[in-house]
Amino acid sequence: MKIKSLFTFGAAATAFCFFAQPALAQEVVSTGDGLVAIGKGLGAGLAAGLAVIGGGAGIGRIGGTAVESIARQPEAAGTIGTNMIITAALVEGATLFAVVVGALAIFLI
Repeated sequence: MKIKSLFTFGAAATAFCFFAQPALAQEVVSTGDGLVAIGKGLGAGLAAGLAVIGGGAGIGRIGGTAVESIARQPEAAGTIGTNMIITAALVEGATLFAVVVGALAIFLI
């Protein structure tokens, strides 16, 4: 996945958490916790967005460094490529976990 699409996904996650909040806030305002609900939505949206942006930057750096390494040492391309894919998968897994935790913060806290 390209960095540009990851940035777009991060912005979409932030926008979803921000715009999904008014429906929840209207329900919570009747109990007097409206400000808390709005703060939860903003915080969760920013957390999800920043997590995706950081993950995109990390995967981009991993890919760029791997390509440079393969260019310097073409005989090690298989090992470098395998290590790059494993590391990128770990970064993407951590990013997905952060996005899910940010989204759950809206509904569970």
